Amino acid sequence: VPLIRVQHHHAHIAACAAENRVDGAVLGLAWDGAGYGGDGTVWGGEALVCEGGHFTRIGHLRPFPLPGGERAIREPRRALLGLLWETLGPDAAMHRVAQLFSAQELASLATLLARPNLSPRTSSIGRLFDAVSALVGLGASVSFEGEAAMRLEFAATDTPSDGAYDFPLVGASPAVADPAPLMRAVIADLNGRVGSATIARRFHESLAGLAVHFANAAGVRDVALSGGCFQNALLTRLAIARLSDAGFTVHTHHVVPPNDGGISLGQAVVARHLLKG
Repeated sequence: VPLIRVQHHHAHIAACAAENRVDGAVLGLAWDGAGYGGDGTVWGGEALVCEGGHFTRIGHLRPFPLPGGERAIREPRRALLGLLWETLGPDAAMHRVAQLFSAQELASLATLLARPNLSPRTSSIGRLFDAVSALVGLGASVSFEGEAAMRLEFAATDTPSDGAYDFPLVGASPAVADPAPLMRAVIADLNGRVGSATIARRFHESLAGLAVHFANAAGVRDVALSGGCFQNALLTRLAIARLSDAGFTVHTHHVVPPNDGGISLGQAVVARHLLKG
């Protein structure tokens, strides 16, 4: 029996495309907590142009370190430290998270982060949710994966929209979404005593805007949204609205789930294409 390897996020998009009977090229926004990428990092904030059994990674979130690896899933404060270390530098990162760790914990994590080979790197939007949730005081530690992101979603859902943070794409092939301006803006809002609910709403609006940036960069009219982050009803609704207003045709899940419960369908679809040649 032949072994056919299918990349995790490719399977997410293939499942959404199959469910919606999309033929031809589709831009897939595969946003989730984690999935092994072909470059040795942990993916999760991907923009993939998929067609048949193949895909091209045309964009992704700028990778950042996760000190302690899987422990960062249960402790979003670690994702926050890694993200701030990467985007703002060690001194600013240590100062910002000082109240979330003991002095001994912080010293140990700083030693880890100073040696890049000791911390896995991730482009995960799920971990970005965790980091922002920890930053605004909604979830430094959690009891299950996704809890911090859920808190951020709930805080934002009934909050009126009043704008978004800058979330630019840098470069091309692939284009990289740089979270540094967003993180600086969130910190500025916190320093200005802006409430966590308002920040959470602006963050969601920023991700919807990022979806449009990726779609414009790809130049593909059909866009598929898949991955665990699109269990977030607010994010999904905002992304659909922004992409539709920009002229894109948006496809989402209705029969199979957007999280890992749906990837077996995508794996089968990709495998079928590859076997057919």
